[in-house]
Amino acid sequence: MKFSRQTTLRSQATVTGVGVHSGRPVTLTLGPADIDAGFLFVRTGLDGADREIKATSKSVVATELATVLGDSDGPLVSTAEHILSALRGMGIDNATIEVDGPEVPIMDGSAAPFVAAIDQAGLREQAAPRKYLQILKPVSAAIGESFGEFRPYAAGFRVEVEIDFSNPQIGKQKYALSVEPEIFRREVARARTFGRMNDVARLWKMGYALGASFENSVVFDDDRLLNPEGLRYSDECARHKALDAIGDLALAGLPILGAYRSVRGGHKLNHTVLTTLLADRSAWRVIEAEPARRAVRGHAEAVTGLVGGMVAPAYGPDVS
Repeated sequence: MKFSRQTTLRSQATVTGVGVHSGRPVTLTLGPADIDAGFLFVRTGLDGADREIKATSKSVVATELATVLGDSDGPLVSTAEHILSALRGMGIDNATIEVDGPEVPIMDGSAAPFVAAIDQAGLREQAAPRKYLQILKPVSAAIGESFGEFRPYAAGFRVEVEIDFSNPQIGKQKYALSVEPEIFRREVARARTFGRMNDVARLWKMGYALGASFENSVVFDDDRLLNPEGLRYSDECARHKALDAIGDLALAGLPILGAYRSVRGGHKLNHTVLTTLLADRSAWRVIEAEPARRAVRGHAEAVTGLVGGMVAPAYGPDVS
């Protein structure tokens, strides 16, 4: 379903799990937010007052093992990408995300549990037009062998990823999708985070990935997939990279109208390309959706249009 107006959640929904790096229990509660609020993280369970931060590219303080949001007082919440991917993928514009620990719970390593929470809370249209960040010209960035680019694309938001791992069980994969709620739900939401066993063991020794397990990660060694249940998709690794990119690019603050391509990318590359785009004011503009027009009975409903406005690794190195 496509909305011409902004959307938020109808009520609250709560999920519980563990942090993938701390291994500690954490509770996350999704809830409604006001028009133009965007995605607001509220960190509870702290000594003193709760801390609140808007999920934007300026809030990113680290991208090495996950997308970490914070402010001048330090990191606030880690592994934000899966919940942000679910919200953006399911067409939510405004939401509060309360977390009582330093990490969003990893759940099963995918965005599917968060999609289920969104379904439980329900969607509500708001009395304001949806705004989009429209890409006006190509913008690209590279980090070593990793490359990412935005380009104009009038049909919506398209994500294309290419990965190339030396591990033969992963290898080269490509995946592309138009980011719409039912496509996201069916084709991407269930794709799990993945890693190589030697990387997981190394991170355990460093005190990271303490909550990682076969219940929330796809794990490979040099010869085989170690998860007894197998893969959810034959190209699950590439689909998870697309899931991560959707979440990382939600930090634009608005739904994107354009295409994004990532080659051997990850959180760091996604953030770098996004900040490069936002720094070039000639490369984008904010536009509003036209109000949906009801069709005369017996005729197809008019297509919603857009009008211009002037408002301004899974567990290894973050490269595929």
